[in-house]
Amino acid sequence: MNRLFGAKSSAPKPNLTGAIKNVDERVESIDVKLAAINAELQGYQAKLAKMRDGPGKTAIKQKALKVLQRRKMYEGQRDQLQQQSWNMEQAGMMQDNLKNVMTTVDAMKQTNKSLKQQYGKINIDKIERMQDEMADLMDIGNDIQESISRSYDIPDDVDEAELDAELEALGDEVEFEGMGAESTPSFMVDEVPQFIDEPPQTTGQVKEAAG
Repeated sequence: MNRLFGAKSSAPKPNLTGAIKNVDERVESIDVKLAAINAELQGYQAKLAKMRDGPGKTAIKQKALKVLQRRKMYEGQRDQLQQQSWNMEQAGMMQDNLKNVMTTVDAMKQTNKSLKQQYGKINIDKIERMQDEMADLMDIGNDIQESISRSYDIPDDVDEAELDAELEALGDEVEFEGMGAESTPSFMVDEVPQFIDEPPQTTGQVKEAAG
């Protein structure tokens, strides 16, 4: 069977990049040939400029015409190959753009899927209730702050006589504190508590009793 139809080719299939490279190489080889042809035509031109009319000059003109025809043929081939290369480059750019579009679409699909999964777990009603509860708690907190920061009523019906009495009492307390711990307060002098039968003896009476 392989002899009749040939064996299946195992060579890799050409891709767009390889095809463009092959065409560009052909264009380069044609440019080399065109450069040689132009050099040959310049040689004929130099000879014809020095020759007189005659059979020799006519023969050189015929050769120059053939070279010129060959140059036009190569130029036509080069133009076709360059157009082919340009078309393939455009196709390559379109392919790259399509790949970028597909990558973008796939990324957007994945993002959309993830967003649906995430937002599907969110209950809007619960969020609304939580917001209402937070607002109520803020109102309660404001009421508590207002309550504990409330100032109490202070009577303002204090006259100057009461003020003088309070200041005098404060002055007496200061004098009492300055008397020291060994001094006997004035309110205890010449006063005997009801639970003591006799007044305390003085220092002289204590000495006489001892003698």
